[in-house]
Amino acid sequence: MNTNQTQPDHNAYDPAIVELVNRARHAQKIANEYDQSRVDELVAAAGWAIIEPARNRELAERAVGDTGVGNVEDKVRKNHRKTLGLLRDLQGAKSVGVISEDAATGLIEIARPVGVVCAITPSTNPGATPVNKIINALKGRNAVIVAPSPKGLGTAQRLIEFIHEQFDLIGAPKDLVQVLPAPINKKATADLMSLCDLVVATGSQANVKAAYTCGTPAFGVGAGNVASIIDETANLDLAAERIIRSKTFDNATSCSSENSMVVVASVRVQLLAALVARGGVLVNAVQAHNLQQVMWPNGKLSAEVTGKSAEVIAKLAGLTDISATSPKILMVDQGENDVGAEHPYSGEKLSPVLTVYTVPDFEHALQMVERIYAWQGAGHSVGLHTNKPERALEMGLRLPVSRVIVDQAHCIATGGSFDNGLPFSLSMGCGTWGGNNFSDNLNYRHYLNTTRISRPIPERVPTEDEIFGSFFDKYGVI
Repeated sequence: MNTNQTQPDHNAYDPAIVELVNRARHAQKIANEYDQSRVDELVAAAGWAIIEPARNRELAERAVGDTGVGNVEDKVRKNHRKTLGLLRDLQGAKSVGVISEDAATGLIEIARPVGVVCAITPSTNPGATPVNKIINALKGRNAVIVAPSPKGLGTAQRLIEFIHEQFDLIGAPKDLVQVLPAPINKKATADLMSLCDLVVATGSQANVKAAYTCGTPAFGVGAGNVASIIDETANLDLAAERIIRSKTFDNATSCSSENSMVVVASVRVQLLAALVARGGVLVNAVQAHNLQQVMWPNGKLSAEVTGKSAEVIAKLAGLTDISATSPKILMVDQGENDVGAEHPYSGEKLSPVLTVYTVPDFEHALQMVERIYAWQGAGHSVGLHTNKPERALEMGLRLPVSRVIVDQAHCIATGGSFDNGLPFSLSMGCGTWGGNNFSDNLNYRHYLNTTRISRPIPERVPTEDEIFGSFFDKYGVI
């Protein structure tokens, strides 16, 4: 679709991938002629393919069975809630033809497709993330080819089979939505990225870096490592309930799950008691050491603990007394200076393991979060539990984050929720702080090109005094 891009030498790529993209281009040319009503039928068809309860459950069960990550019931909820929320966001949104007219500026905006989208998706959400990207791409009359993780391939294939069944029902070309065939490997994914018109990458930072360096325009997400501040004014019971709900959802596979809790010292005892009452366990120093050996056996987070329950992780670490209590989360105390490569608990854990930092006051809490994000997680999000709403603004003005989540279950709220105003998404941009070119929740507008028509309007040329008056008044004219 981007005719200004250097045309690729197809002889350099896997012929099967070239054929896949050619079929997508043919289907996209058909969709390019659709009106808004027809596009919205595509969107509804793709959404119903996963929201229908029996299909939803099959995909959730397959996802957990194939990847070993997360739990079925939460994936059922995620598939439903995130897709339904996205469909709500898209209802009535203009994405075809003229989408904006402004008589004052003489500008008319026209939505245009980007072409063929390569959607890189992770094993942590092999159903919800692909369908989110598929729906957003279809909203813009694009074709989309999903490049799943190897473990997520079976779920992606089944999802797209369900979408194709719905496309047959409405008479839409199946090749609008495709998936890379097995075997999934770096070469096949790299070929696809190079041949498509836009890459949207969610998952590991290695995948994001590959997307940004593939030569095709790309949106990628930053690393997660969310910290949440609990200040001295917070409702501690509500804060504990929200943290537990967030940190246990789908076994903390979300990059939006809290990894560190920064608590003001005066409420530490009460907060920990509230967390323990809800299934949290604070491990001692010896247990924390044993847990660390299991979680980072070679200095790298082990796949054996990713997306597993706290009970399973405790068993792996030999913490039999703890595992016998069926813990919801495991909590590990760290000192204020325990941040960085030598302190793995200060980083992202992708599991129901929560690091606890205790600080004297709110100012020290801000400093603690700054240290954490200087190591990992800059640009993503931060949580706040407080009875002083003005502190959220202070955090937004000071911390290197794209979102400040106030008094909410963080992982549920960050990607959009029915009780906040953020767009429903499973791909969160982290701005330049996180090495990204956007800081929004990835949404349908990122899958559009926009053509602008400019007409002449009455000229308005400012005087020098209008532009420089206050400057001259303060500094004089030199």
